[in-house]
Amino acid sequence: MKLLLTSSGITNKSIKIALLKLLKKPFKKSSLTFIPTAANVETGDKSWLVEDMYNFKKLGFASFDVIDISAVPKSLWLPSFKNADILVFGGGNVKYLLEWIRKSGLIKLLPKLLKNKVYVGISAGSMAAAKTVSLSSAGILYYEKKGKPENIEGLSLVNFEIRPHLNSKWFPKVRLDYLEKLTKNRPVQFYAIDDDTAVKVDGDKIEIISEGSWKRFN
Repeated sequence: MKLLLTSSGITNKSIKIALLKLLKKPFKKSSLTFIPTAANVETGDKSWLVEDMYNFKKLGFASFDVIDISAVPKSLWLPSFKNADILVFGGGNVKYLLEWIRKSGLIKLLPKLLKNKVYVGISAGSMAAAKTVSLSSAGILYYEKKGKPENIEGLSLVNFEIRPHLNSKWFPKVRLDYLEKLTKNRPVQFYAIDDDTAVKVDGDKIEIISEGSWKRFN
């Protein structure tokens, strides 16, 4: 399985090259489907979402589709997913994203689809790839509504978790000292990554791609 788990998508040349190496063919001969579903419940300005999509658009894909799995039936999104070489799960609310991956039926198809595609996560899309997602941590760090202080099942694509937006001005609690405190209550392996960092997964090989800051915990 091939994954590129990012905080903010294609933000620098190193992350771009990492995606190209996973893809193993030129962008101009490849197709991409962007899934913005996680952003549906985010309020206020969404220029960040447009910027995330545009950064992929600039790579010059042969086909660039945008599919919200909460808005259209399987008969419409599945052909796009099958045609794509890259599936990009955008940022927003990770709980909402996982709910719709299940409600839409994508959860049952994703393992087979990813046998010959690259999974790219942006923020919530990266967090969703883990075995479990801590709603309490997401609420504290990223202002998501916590609800019950529970862990929900993720996609189980990787055996670690992602904490995006390290040192971001928009998320002042995502700092190394605060993350150290959180590990006492949740002793799982995770990578704290800033917006210039990605975790590249190619089979059993894990590689950190960074022009910024990151740290592995546990």
